[in-house]
Order: sequence, then structure tokens, then C-alpha cells
Amino acid sequence: MSGGVDSSVAALLLQRAGEPVAGLFMDNWADDGSGECRAEEDRRDAVAVCGMLGIRLHVRDFSREYWDGVFAHFIAEYAAGRTPNPDVLCNREVKFRHFLDAALALGAERIATGHYARVERNGGRYRLLRALDRDKDQSYFLHLLGQEPLAATDFPLGALAKGEVRRIAAEAGLPTAAKKDSTGICFIGERDFREFLSRYIPARPGEIRDPRGRTLGEHPGVFHFTLGQRGGLQLGGIRGRDQAPWYVVGKDVGRNLLYVDQGHDSPWLQSTTLWSEPAHWIEGDPPARRFACSAQVRHRQPPQPCEVESMEDGTLRVRFDGAQRAVAPGQSVVLYDGDHCLGGAVIAATDAPLETRLREQAA
Repeated sequence: MSGGVDSSVAALLLQRAGEPVAGLFMDNWADDGSGECRAEEDRRDAVAVCGMLGIRLHVRDFSREYWDGVFAHFIAEYAAGRTPNPDVLCNREVKFRHFLDAALALGAERIATGHYARVERNGGRYRLLRALDRDKDQSYFLHLLGQEPLAATDFPLGALAKGEVRRIAAEAGLPTAAKKDSTGICFIGERDFREFLSRYIPARPGEIRDPRGRTLGEHPGVFHFTLGQRGGLQLGGIRGRDQAPWYVVGKDVGRNLLYVDQGHDSPWLQSTTLWSEPAHWIEGDPPARRFACSAQVRHRQPPQPCEVESMEDGTLRVRFDGAQRAVAPGQSVVLYDGDHCLGGAVIAATDAPLETRLREQAA
């Protein structure tokens, strides 16, 4: 019970189906004095919903586990100039590990969450499927789950559209029916991201350059920026250049340089091949050593046709049928066969022209 509308309706639907239900609220972020964390508001809403449904609410503090298993990695990745996805790691390390263990210790037989995804049993194995509401599908963030958590998990909202979930909540009079969806960093919330990161990574200003090496301005720290980003560059009119917006096209962390170019579809942002860290396969193994499927390199991206080669060391080489924009190392590439999520991996490198050049210079 997160205090949001989705987990509220998940509990309601299970109760209506005759299941004995209890709630478990997780405290995953210690109060940092900023006043920007919604934990207390969310806890109050979880208490109110459980009170209406007549179910018991348990509370567990996983803030240390979240820090050790998710946040420390998040900060280390940003300090290295990569763009991590804490939601992916949080699902594996907290929601479907520590939360699952706590629920089983309380005597639960299964857990259920408000994620938009589906689980299907297929010949003794469990498969993760996309939600029917493709706009809300969260299988991308769940691709690190394995057989054990999937076997113990229900996703009651997997076949529902978000509008239907809010309608059910409103008709039942749940206090979370109109509550806004949570945004921002997983369990930390929406806040000034630059100020927040600066608490953990010392700011180190440096030069902003174009791909040909011309200095255009100064950045406050390369870790504030990700590939394809437009905002926050503070580049005004530059003599000899038109007024088209500037986009981040590369980072050289070692020399503390940020590279930018004009145009949303700058050729410096395009790549057709990526290499990954060792992959996670939901059913244990890849479908084949080499196979065709579709992939996403970010949430809500339309599926992109590709060919995947699984290497001897478990890493992947993914070749796309068409060029991809702003594929960021540190993010996840998630693989699908139709609605069936096969697994995925953290992106290690791409063949984008500037990234290739910087990699060769560093070798």
C-alpha cells in the first residue's frame, strides 16, 4: 500500500474477489529535511484506504536497504557520467526482495502491487507480459525480476486502463481516487534535481564545447546532464550560429567537458548498435544465441526492431533496424517478443559518433 490510487484499487479488487488481504507500507527514504518527500502524506492515505477497506496495515522501514541497494549505486553512476534508472533497481532490490520477504514473514502467501503489468504461467515457468494499457505499461521497469518473485506476485491492474482504475476508486469513495501519480526519483519524489544531486556529488564547472571542439560556454557539472537533454544549458545567442536549440550530445567525464549540438535529431546523437553489461533473462536463459526481437531503450518508447547477439560473457550486442536517438549508457535496454518481456541489461556503450571518438581517444 503505497498511498496511491493504483495500490488502493489493487487491494480493493483482491478484496472483492474474496482474497484475505493485508496492506504493507514501506518507508524507503529517511527524512532529509527538505520537506519535499511525500512519505507522510502517502502513509496517511494508506492508513485511510486500509481503514475504509477494513484491512490491517503493516509498516516497514527499508530506508537502509534502499540506500545500500539502490541509492548508492544511483549516485555512483551519476558521478561516473552515466544515466542510471533507479526505478529498475528499486523494483528488484526493494519492492520484490525486501518487501516480498517481509510479507512472507508476516504469513502472506503472495504479494500484489499496483504495477501495470501481467504475469502468465507457461509450462511451469512464469512470464512477464506488458499491461493491456500500453500507455501505462511498467514491464520496462520490472525486467530484472526472476522466477521466484513472479511466481509469488499478482498484478491486479494488468488488464485495466488507468481511467478505469480511477473510475473504480471514485465509485468506491477511496480517498486516493483523484490523487496525482507520483513522479520524480523512485521513493524520493519530485524536486530540484540539480540541487539534490549537488548534495552528494561536488559541483565541478567545466567547458561546454561543440563536437568540433569550439568552446561555447560553461556547465555546472557534467553529471547534471544526460544525452539528448535540451534544458539547463543556458546557451544564448552565439555569433555565427543560428537560433536553433542546443542539445547535449556527449560527455567527457575525465576532462570534465560537455558537448552540445544544434537540432533535436543531430547526427551526433544517432546510433544503430549498443553493447550492454551482462543481461538478465526472466526465464533464466536467452531464447537463442542470436535472435530477432524488439527493444526499448527508454520507458514508453515504441518497440524498436533489432537483432540481439548474446555473447559468451553474458553481455549483449543489439543492432537496431533503424537509427536510435540519444541512447544513454547507464539506462536499460529491455527486450520483447510481442507483449512478452524477455529481460534486459544496462547499456554500456553505443556506436554514436562522438561517443566512439571519445572512447578511442581514451584507449
